[in-house]
Amino acid sequence: MSEVIEEMPISDNACRKSHHPLSVKRDLTNRLNRIEGQVRGIKGMVDRDVYCDDIITQLAATQSALNSVTKVLLDGHLKGCVKDRLASGDDEVLDELLITFQKLMRK
Repeated sequence: MSEVIEEMPISDNACRKSHHPLSVKRDLTNRLNRIEGQVRGIKGMVDRDVYCDDIITQLAATQSALNSVTKVLLDGHLKGCVKDRLASGDDEVLDELLITFQKLMRK
């Protein structure tokens, strides 16, 4: 029941980088480290045959934490990358953004 994540095709997009302030990078790294710990904890719960409902509760908490990371990244992307590309006349960013929203809405 695992979902396969599609790899981005190699294109000009592969060379672009985001430019998050150091404080945002630290925040994202801290959040992702906590999520990594949550996932390891869930794996341990499965290994220990913990009651299913308790595991599901932890999975929901982990998904919520991932959603929070997504929100931070999306905020920066819209206010930085997308805004800058639109200002420079690059309207292709809108098509890219629609694809991104479609990926987020698959859940």
